[in-house]
Amino acid sequence: MTALVVVGHGTRSAAGVEQFTALVERVRRKAPEGVDAVEGGFIELSRPPLTDAVGALVERGHRSLVALPLVLTAAGHGKGDIPAALARERDRHPGLTYAYGRPLGPHPLLHTALEERIDAALGSDDRAGTWVALIGRGSTDPDANAEVAKVARLLWEGRGYAGVEPGFVSLAEPSVPAVLDRLRRLGARRIVVAPYFLFAGVLPDRIVARSEAFAAAHPDLDVRVAGLIGDCDALADLVRERYAEARCGDIRMNCDTCAYRVLMPGFADKVGRPQTPHDHPDDPVGGHHHHHDHRHRHHGGPGLRPGEVAVVGGGPGPDDLITVRGRALLDAADVVVADRLAPTGLLAGLRPDVLVVDAAKVPRGPSMAQETINDTLVAHARAGRRVVRLKGGDPYVFGRGHEEVQACAAAGVPVTVVPGVTSAVAAAALAGVPVTHRGVAHDVTVVSGHLPPGHPDSLVDWAALGRARGTLVLLMAVDTVAAIAATLIGHGRAADTPVLAVQDAGHPGQRSLTAPLDEIAAVAAREGLRPPAVFVVGPVVALAVPPTSRAAPPSGQAVPSGQAVPSGQAVSPGRAIGVGPAGY
Repeated sequence: MTALVVVGHGTRSAAGVEQFTALVERVRRKAPEGVDAVEGGFIELSRPPLTDAVGALVERGHRSLVALPLVLTAAGHGKGDIPAALARERDRHPGLTYAYGRPLGPHPLLHTALEERIDAALGSDDRAGTWVALIGRGSTDPDANAEVAKVARLLWEGRGYAGVEPGFVSLAEPSVPAVLDRLRRLGARRIVVAPYFLFAGVLPDRIVARSEAFAAAHPDLDVRVAGLIGDCDALADLVRERYAEARCGDIRMNCDTCAYRVLMPGFADKVGRPQTPHDHPDDPVGGHHHHHDHRHRHHGGPGLRPGEVAVVGGGPGPDDLITVRGRALLDAADVVVADRLAPTGLLAGLRPDVLVVDAAKVPRGPSMAQETINDTLVAHARAGRRVVRLKGGDPYVFGRGHEEVQACAAAGVPVTVVPGVTSAVAAAALAGVPVTHRGVAHDVTVVSGHLPPGHPDSLVDWAALGRARGTLVLLMAVDTVAAIAATLIGHGRAADTPVLAVQDAGHPGQRSLTAPLDEIAAVAAREGLRPPAVFVVGPVVALAVPPTSRAAPPSGQAVPSGQAVPSGQAVSPGRAIGVGPAGY
């Protein structure tokens, strides 16, 4: 026998969960022919989770399912998120098979239900003098938005309304206020707002709130909001019909105008690519993140919409040390404003139509003025483009990232920050050195060496750092390391404190050298150390372990002064130094 699992997206509305549960029970009471088990579950936000629903059916011996997405349009949830959740269930239960049904709409049963909800809002008033605003969810998939427009036209045909116009509560235009204003300009005096939604939730509540706000601002208009489709016999009948289609293999999901399959203007980032999660504007719960099940959540984070800026930390340099979220936003970008220290190898994989702006930021070299960078981000966002500011390391670790966030916020441009792996930790790790270690260092301090000790603009308490025992990481200190070392020693740091310097961390040309604190400046100058480089000061340097299995010298053996050693090789106690290439 084939079981039926009804799959919902999920909602934070208790009423919405109750309506979903009631519908599943309604379908269960009059199950389709051949079905002896019906369960329902959500992919996120609500209980029961899909994994529990499938698990219950498997425990009762079912290995063949029909999975029906309880969505009205074939957008990202129906095309991507729910199939992905079902695929995980198939991996979780070897031998499980399923047929995937198509979304519910458009369908005459739904149109009739909408008509009934509109008429209930009208009461005794006539249809001829009534305009209808059909409000869909809104999607980043134009095909899904087009389906709402199609339903609006089908709802108008033959029913005698003055007109039906589509609108959207999120992610697409026209918005609720915009479509109401359009109807007002067309001469409407009575408008019924008809939410094209199944159950209660945050977005249907928002439709009501925005409709009420528009009505309050236009007292000459009669604006009413119709009820939701909700748990009803018509919806249960439609579920049974979609089940029969799926079981027989008759699933006619449209792909002729689907942005996941066909290249459409402005949507090239979707073709052949996995869906990226997105936020609904003004969503108080902080966005869409799709669960793997009720225990595991995929933190994809927010997507990037036109007119938004993402300040992305690219990591310490290698292309593959950017975060998953950062890479996803980079792939979705229309404009990328990149530093030279960002993982510029990723730029070669961008779509041909992406505009790349070189912000330079070369150590000791030319750089675009920060104000110009800020203006560039704002200008492209205001032009409706998806903008990624790609920076090296972490944007908030000496990266001036917050200045860019402040500039966008001041201009009214939506902006988000994606943290990155900072070289302050990564450079040492890539050279085989931990910045903290049990019994050796319980604290780590990251300091900008751009300004030397004694500079009137410096905010660093060098005296306190000289007295400290933990790890000290110096960034941007190639030119100032001599003055810094002398100051640290002058305030109490031992002259023989081991120091690691790492240049071009993570790149094929990575170089590492080690020396005592009182010699590090001379060794760095002699070996031609240049930016970008990171200095690590403290006893953890003596713990260095080569990143691969290449053998190190016997424990305690000193490396003669000036002798080349593999990158990341241990430094023995005493006055030993070493310098060598990466790749070990």
